[in-house]
Amino acid sequence: MRYAKRGPLRFTSHRDFARAFERALRRAGVPIAFSQGFTPHPKISYASAAPTGVASEAEYLEIGLREEVDPEQLRAALDAALSPGLDVLDAVVAGGGSLADRIEASHWRIELPEVDPGVAQRAVSAFTAADEVLVERMTKQGRRTFDARSAVISIDVVTPTETPSEVAAVPCAILELVVRQVTPSVRPDDVLSGLRVVADLEPPVSPKVIRLAQGTLTAQGAIADPLDADRDGASIGER
Repeated sequence: MRYAKRGPLRFTSHRDFARAFERALRRAGVPIAFSQGFTPHPKISYASAAPTGVASEAEYLEIGLREEVDPEQLRAALDAALSPGLDVLDAVVAGGGSLADRIEASHWRIELPEVDPGVAQRAVSAFTAADEVLVERMTKQGRRTFDARSAVISIDVVTPTETPSEVAAVPCAILELVVRQVTPSVRPDDVLSGLRVVADLEPPVSPKVIRLAQGTLTAQGAIADPLDADRDGASIGER
């Protein structure tokens, strides 16, 4: 299944979403399968959840069911049971293989209000010219230093086709980047840290980040929807 985190609901943590999704399964009467053992859990597996505060149009999960259901009816029932802003967009019957194995990269959009696009372009040029850009981030294992450059397949300053969200009458640089899944993961805030390292780019206000897509990489560097491999040619609805 593919779902979105939009608007204020982008501040929902992964743990909070997981709880909300389990409640939605109960409300919608979904025949969810459970694990075996003393403490059975619903069979739900999440793939590469976006950080808290980041919006997304491309979050993925898979569920195990006790019986066959119509994917579109399931999608619609779960979407209705979740709060607006947590939107179930797509569902297919899995044909085999691991969903996680189909997530190779993510396509991100970063809006930088009050940052001149020319300034952002110079920072991007310095970032892409570097062989290595070391940044620090606090992890569960403590503070770690890692290379934010090698995972970035592409990064560009783009011209918006419409006014960026929540931005009016001020300059706004917009970055789009494709980042490969690596360990440790390289997140959009790590790339922004890298831009600060190489070019002292320091956005005066908090950026807005949205994940536009994630999935497998094509030979052309595009990202293919991981659910495409399971489609039978029928179109399953999207709002």
